[in-house]
Amino acid sequence: MANLQDATHSLTASADPAGALGRLARVLSGDSRVSVTFGAGEPRIEGERFVLPGRLATDGVDEAALLGALDLLAARRRYSEAARLDTPQAGVTGRIAQAIEDRRVLAQLALAFPGAPRYAQSWRTQRGEAVARRWSKLAWRERLAWAIERTLWDEAPGVLERDAAALAAALRAIDAPLGAARTSQSTRASLSAAAAIVAGVRSLASRGANNMMQTAAPSEGLDDESARLAQAMDEFGEADEVEPPGGAVQPDNAREGDDGASARASAESDSASGSTLSEADAPHAAATNRSPAPTRPRLSIPLTTAYDVVTDLTGRGDPAAWRKLRALARAETGALKAQLERLLKADELTHWKREQERGEIDRAALARLAASRGYRTPFRVARHASGRDTVVTLLLDLSGSMAGRKIELARLCAAALADALTQLAFDSEVLGYSSIEAPELRARYERERAAGADLRGYNRFVERLDLRVFKRFDSRDLSGLAAIECGHENPDGEALAWAASRLAQRKARRRLLCVLSDGYPSTSDGDPTVLRSDLLARVQAVEEQGIELVGIGILDDAVEAFYPHAVVVRKLHELPATAFATLSRLLAGRPY
Repeated sequence: MANLQDATHSLTASADPAGALGRLARVLSGDSRVSVTFGAGEPRIEGERFVLPGRLATDGVDEAALLGALDLLAARRRYSEAARLDTPQAGVTGRIAQAIEDRRVLAQLALAFPGAPRYAQSWRTQRGEAVARRWSKLAWRERLAWAIERTLWDEAPGVLERDAAALAAALRAIDAPLGAARTSQSTRASLSAAAAIVAGVRSLASRGANNMMQTAAPSEGLDDESARLAQAMDEFGEADEVEPPGGAVQPDNAREGDDGASARASAESDSASGSTLSEADAPHAAATNRSPAPTRPRLSIPLTTAYDVVTDLTGRGDPAAWRKLRALARAETGALKAQLERLLKADELTHWKREQERGEIDRAALARLAASRGYRTPFRVARHASGRDTVVTLLLDLSGSMAGRKIELARLCAAALADALTQLAFDSEVLGYSSIEAPELRARYERERAAGADLRGYNRFVERLDLRVFKRFDSRDLSGLAAIECGHENPDGEALAWAASRLAQRKARRRLLCVLSDGYPSTSDGDPTVLRSDLLARVQAVEEQGIELVGIGILDDAVEAFYPHAVVVRKLHELPATAFATLSRLLAGRPY
């Protein structure tokens, strides 16, 4: 292993590092179909591609960390059951399950390739340094999750020392399930162990986390930390689902007995989770997050839109990657597309304008033509198909929680829909959205705050929108869809308004907007309550424009809380077919 990877070091700096790493990946994984590419976010497997973080190739990071990330993906491919790890919703439970599984599969890889631990350690060190740089911006929920992950890996506290007393209390209380997690021998066991850890943390909240730290002296300054930790525990794993040993997906204790109303109630509830402004920003965030007036929904207003970016990728994707994606998409939904085409064609043939002076002969009028010498309108003209006078926008959530199998199938889904719509002569557009912190915007926020400006009317301070156009209405080139990949956060309301404004400019009898999302709206600097009320208000405004709106939830029923028409996909592999069937019903004018 060491000799093999040492020989690759010079190649990672060559003109084709992805090719060199791809050869190594095929050896490590034992799969000759594997290739390597670079992208945003964390290391992940997308079909037969290993996607390594682009920052590792450009930021001057030690090559050992890059090889460690490659080892990680090879170990997942070789020893992990990916289908089971697709089952948990993205969230704390899924993250902890993945951490347990990564520790297990890397240990197995080390048996075959003794040099693997060295590179895995380099990758973990690099990841720890990245978390340390963002520590002050992380919510307590995220800090607790990282503390659990580092404990599972038996790593030194490092940055956790700043909050060691508060976090140690939680870790001591879940020591038993943590010990069981270290002995995991299968993916199923890793999922069960993660569920036990989350259940243990949540049980602490029910007993009161503050009671665990009553012995701390006031001088230790733990009161605020304890309160935040208690809140983090209460929210820990709240929206996660895992696959228990029995195989069926079951909700955790916080979701037992949920009849669907809780999703809507949670959209109105006040929650501080997800806010990652620094400690110094807390007073201003608190002022911003005051409860809205009950008769007027709060909108999530950005401090400025000057740094928002719209990137047009129409026709700019890799042609070879697009051809491969199109072939997979047609194989997935080809039969559904043919069925929709027959349905639309049949609808066309039943719409005729009769009694015309020119056109094609109407057979039903031939008898009257023979019987009446003065009859002069035995013709008919086919009407323009009403179903084709429709424009469609597909809007994709590109948040970090979509990484892995979700974004792979979302890309396949977008390809299937856009390809079919183009062939059927429907005008369509494919868009994506996420947000990311912008240094320029943070600098402006700091200046405004230092100047004493009133920032209470805003709910996006340091993040810019990253909006992407993968296929424009006026283009038939779909290669840009091959460039669909994950970003960071998901301010759904603002993205929905942007997509609707583009759609509203198209002249058509009907306008359809289909949104694919895997959870609630979220940003690192916004109040979740405002983000949710903002999305509700934007949905209402879009419908008032006469745009037909449907939400498709990916392993998450959050869409049901916001969209009047919603479909939830419970099994990832069903996403393309479900999305196609949903859109087909709308295009054919069938009742929803």
